[in-house]
Amino acid sequence: MLRRHRGIVNFFLTEHAKKRCIRRKIRREWIARALEHPARIEADPDDPDLVHVLCLIPERTFRALRVIYNETADPVAIVTA
Repeated sequence: MLRRHRGIVNFFLTEHAKKRCIRRKIRREWIARALEHPARIEADPDDPDLVHVLCLIPERTFRALRVIYNETADPVAIVTA
């Protein structure tokens, strides 16, 4: 069951997420935007601790950014983007 999403301010990137962000040229500010104001929220089909949020990025011709994070970590752990 997906818990109610709250605007997330504090987060960190896992090593995997850091590599993906560098490779895909994803800015940290876009991740923050997706966490604070998601256009869509989805539960992970395999792991109940993970949440997927999607956000449109105007700087990238309104492409959708999917951020997957572990909501049980404190601060929230960004798994990938």
